[in-house]
Amino acid sequence: MRWYGPDDAVSLADIRQSGATGVVTALHHIPNGDVWSMEEIEKRKSEVNEAGLDWHVVESLPVTEAMKLNLPEAKTHIENYKKSIRNLAIAGVKVITYNFMPVLDWTRTRLYHELEDGSLALYFSIVDLAAFDLYILQREGAANDYTPQIIEEARKLFGEMTDKAKKILARNILAGLPGSEAGYDLATFRDRLAMYDTVSADQLRRNLITFLEEVVPVAEENGVSLAIHPDDPPFQIFGIPRIVSTEADYDAFISAVPSIANGLCFCSGSLGARRDNDLTHMMTKYRDRIHFLHLRSVELVDDYHFYEADHLEGNADMVSLVNVFSNDNRFVYMRPDHGHAMMCDLANRNTNPGYTAVGRMKGLRAIMGIEKAILQLNQKS
Repeated sequence: MRWYGPDDAVSLADIRQSGATGVVTALHHIPNGDVWSMEEIEKRKSEVNEAGLDWHVVESLPVTEAMKLNLPEAKTHIENYKKSIRNLAIAGVKVITYNFMPVLDWTRTRLYHELEDGSLALYFSIVDLAAFDLYILQREGAANDYTPQIIEEARKLFGEMTDKAKKILARNILAGLPGSEAGYDLATFRDRLAMYDTVSADQLRRNLITFLEEVVPVAEENGVSLAIHPDDPPFQIFGIPRIVSTEADYDAFISAVPSIANGLCFCSGSLGARRDNDLTHMMTKYRDRIHFLHLRSVELVDDYHFYEADHLEGNADMVSLVNVFSNDNRFVYMRPDHGHAMMCDLANRNTNPGYTAVGRMKGLRAIMGIEKAILQLNQKS
């Protein structure tokens, strides 16, 4: 399970009781672009080990905006990144997760969407996003990025929103979700978006490849695998490009840097938010390059409109996805992702949205049950 460090409302003891054998964590207190020192890495490792758990997967070692844009300061940040890779390898970390999403990490427009059973789920609506973009952020040229129907729906929605609802929507988008490492006010957010005004998808992809050409050899030399997380959501938002959203996106940077250390964090929920992504096909195709799995499912309400489903429901065929690795002798790290807030989770709003205790334990146990059933059937056949 993912653990956000000592301030996480879900404790290491909670995680151990869930059935997990290890945690996925990061040094969130270290500024982006700085080196992760051996002292800080070993301190975190000791905290985890003393709780009876392992730490072999980092999520995430942040890539700075300078690195994404290939700005002059990127050279220093990349050298620091290489040092952090070497230090993590010495400490026994095997997989380093990162993402290349401009400005924002994963984005949702509602953090506590109530489902029919009373549990709460993360939720994304392009109409919500357009209402924020057009009428709160007031981004120049924003209307060009939405259909007339979405613009009209956003206008109606915004007109019906209370001041409190507008503040909540802005906070959900700007404050930074768990692991994003950044939060913004409106002015800073506009400035960050403006940095990408002249950056095309091709240019951003070239910058990703430049980054990989620098860091993948270091990972390879030190026995570490890099795992890029897909865009979430896997389509353009705020007019800035997304380059890790589809099979074609993967093929582009894999062919450019073919080392097996240039690997994937395969997130079935992120990729599943696009109807044209065939999850089982993609997982099978890239199986040898998948070093880390995020298993979750989303319910597609419409294009660009989804919410987090139960792990056994939604659009992800969890049995087929787990089965892809059933005959694979290679060990692959996995965690459940984005559990619902339910039962005693509902009383604890200090928990990071999507990272509840009971909701994720439910997902973990469902996946473990699928895995055990498949293994037993395979042994009998």
